[in-house]
Amino acid sequence: MKQLVTILVIAITIGITSCKKPAGEGGNSSIKGNVWGQNWNSTFTILTGEGPAINTDVFIIYGNETSYGDKISTSPDGTFEFRYLRPGSYKVYVYSKTLTSTNPNGKVAVSVDVEITKKKQTVDVGRITVNI
Repeated sequence: MKQLVTILVIAITIGITSCKKPAGEGGNSSIKGNVWGQNWNSTFTILTGEGPAINTDVFIIYGNETSYGDKISTSPDGTFEFRYLRPGSYKVYVYSKTLTSTNPNGKVAVSVDVEITKKKQTVDVGRITVNI
């Protein structure tokens, strides 16, 4: 009987520790990219300037979560990197000014869906262009 209980405890312990962990922090993969900002006139008809979006907030959503799990600011060259992620699905987004009247705060999220498929993987989402 003692052996059966011991085997059962070991089996449960192995089962719990071997479960697949969801997307999020705690791994050794990363997602990186660059945010490019465009300045437009008030009617969004004339581009008045563009360049790296410096000190711009970039957000990440882990898996099927409904709100962001982390945010970072871009560096002086517009780059960002979320590190220490586990394999899984992610959404990276940045807010961009918009002229649409349906959005009361005048901003819309520009997002990129990302999939990390293995450990020690770095996924580059490339350039995300926003109106600043």
